[in-house]
This record gives sequence, structure tokens and C-alpha cells, in this order.
Amino acid sequence: MNRQGAVYFGEHHAGNIREIDTGYEFAYSGEWITRPEARPVSLTLPLRRKPYHSTTMFPFFDGLIPEGWLLNIAVRNWKLDPRDRMGLLLTVCRDPIGAVRVFPEDMP
Repeated sequence: MNRQGAVYFGEHHAGNIREIDTGYEFAYSGEWITRPEARPVSLTLPLRRKPYHSTTMFPFFDGLIPEGWLLNIAVRNWKLDPRDRMGLLLTVCRDPIGAVRVFPEDMP
């Protein structure tokens, strides 16, 4: 199940995060990198053309997922597995606090 999410910085598509066989991959879009106002989505993910790879969910994206009682509400309402970090990211991070949002690939 290789799911993918579109990552937005403000109103602009900044890149994509996806599940891969070995974990996760995040890549900035070429269009975002060439914009004069482009900024990294996180200091831990500086702008570059080469994709980032991780065997676990990138800490920045994992930090967008709610915790505690808010996570419990999301898990109960959407019938999610609290260990499915990609599923949580794609479901509950469409409008988090801050400039970065993540949508399932089939929607923005």
C-alpha cells in the first residue's frame, strides 16, 4: 500500500511525501524549488532536488500529527490505526497549525 500525499506550504504545492518499500520519501517539487519565495518545509529538510529517504516517518511530518486526546478523537471518528502514521498524516493534517498542510494525492 504505497500512499502519497501532496505537501503544501501556504497555498503552494511544495512537494510530495510517499510510502515506499523501505519507509518514506519526501521530495520537493521542481516548481517550488525555483520560486523566489521558496522555503524549506522544515529546517531538517533543506531545499534540494534530491529526494529525502527515511525508514520511519520524518520527524517533522510526524510532528504534524496530533497527540493525546486530539489523536484519540481522530482515531475514534475516522476509525484509524494510531500506529499508521501515513494514514494519520493524510487524514488529519489537511489543516494543522502552521504553514504546512498535507492532502492525499487525489485531492488538494
